[in-house]
Amino acid sequence: MKFGKRPPRLDRIFQSKSAPVWFVTFCTHERQRWLSTAVVHEAFQKFARCAEAVFNIAVGRYVIMPDHVHLFVCGPPDFKLSRWVGALKQALARGAHKSKKDAQPWQEGFFDHLLRSDESMSQKWDYIRENPVRAGLVDHADAWPYQGEVVLIDRA
Repeated sequence: MKFGKRPPRLDRIFQSKSAPVWFVTFCTHERQRWLSTAVVHEAFQKFARCAEAVFNIAVGRYVIMPDHVHLFVCGPPDFKLSRWVGALKQALARGAHKSKKDAQPWQEGFFDHLLRSDESMSQKWDYIRENPVRAGLVDHADAWPYQGEVVLIDRA
């Protein structure tokens, strides 16, 4: 069986609704701890703002940990998640002055999960925003400086 550019189930699920929202996680190579810096955070925000302005791709809430990133994202019908994540990884590596010549910056691939309701989105957010607390980096989730929301993704 040959599929088009988008799995057919997505068209049935989101036929008259808003675009699908993806929960995405990707990690540094061998869990190297170089992501939680102001320069990487700025590169992330710049990339996300450009994605919205130029390509209509919305990056919602996110948390940048020392060795991985969690985020919510949605885009237009022709949105290619894997290409977009690859471009984001490149932008973050450039922002941190990381290059494949020096060392592999990223673990291959990424994890993605299609969200189907506000409930699953809020549950995921509650879990990931507590990551810095569970890792012992801050006492309260709101104290972690490398998190935020670029675009409000309202699933209501």
